[in-house]
Amino acid sequence: MDAVTKRRALGRGLAALIPSAESEAGTNITMVAISAIQPNPMQPRQKFREEAVIELADSIRQKGILQPLLVRKIGDTYELIAGERRLRAAERAGLSQVPVTVRNVPDSEMLELALIENVQREDLNPIEEARAYKTMMSELNLTQQELSDRVGKDRSTIANAVRLLQLPEGIRTEIERGDISAGHARALATVGPDNVKLDLAKRVVTQRLSVRQTERLAKREAGVAQAVDRDIADAERRLTEALGTRVRLQCKKDGSGRIEIEYYSLDQLNGLIDRLARA
Repeated sequence: MDAVTKRRALGRGLAALIPSAESEAGTNITMVAISAIQPNPMQPRQKFREEAVIELADSIRQKGILQPLLVRKIGDTYELIAGERRLRAAERAGLSQVPVTVRNVPDSEMLELALIENVQREDLNPIEEARAYKTMMSELNLTQQELSDRVGKDRSTIANAVRLLQLPEGIRTEIERGDISAGHARALATVGPDNVKLDLAKRVVTQRLSVRQTERLAKREAGVAQAVDRDIADAERRLTEALGTRVRLQCKKDGSGRIEIEYYSLDQLNGLIDRLARA
């Protein structure tokens, strides 16, 4: 089986692991009290949009739950594997019981199934998805390619997602809120230090820049930074030649900074002092 065929097969993993009501013929569906169901401790989704839960609750009141929740048996209770939004909506709709499919799932597969459900339903924000990928790779000792094969996503998609976790916290928060998209964030990741990224992120939000506009802005900023770096390198070279020793410049964005001049003996230091004092 080639890589493309394999990925397509894995892309159908959600339907196989979490069957819809139509595919449940012959599968044992049990009604279980909501109070007997514990949340999934490995749920990658941290935030549930209240409006979406309310809409789903309204639908459940009218048509019921069309797809059973997936759980596993833990003693006298059940632990949710997939379907937390349906569970929350059912509780809000006033239901005391929900239909479930019980599966014997080991701990090692809990995170994987929860991630597959959320990712394939596009229920996660980019930061939640990135954290889930990183946790899976860490907990299951997977490479990016191995994770790609298991969740049916391109390796580059996973690499780009995980890279978002390297952004400053302020930008990650904006992504979680939905004020900055993953596309905006990838463009911001290409520019210089964190303070520059944060400044550009504020412009993206306040000016409501598109991803393309943000990419152009980031490219201009990177060009300015490269020009400044070249100027600093040239100034360091000239000072090094003039003083006969290594000179470093530390420049700040406001134009201030400091000069570091190296010396390797007291005689060299005295010579530098004499030369600078005469300047």
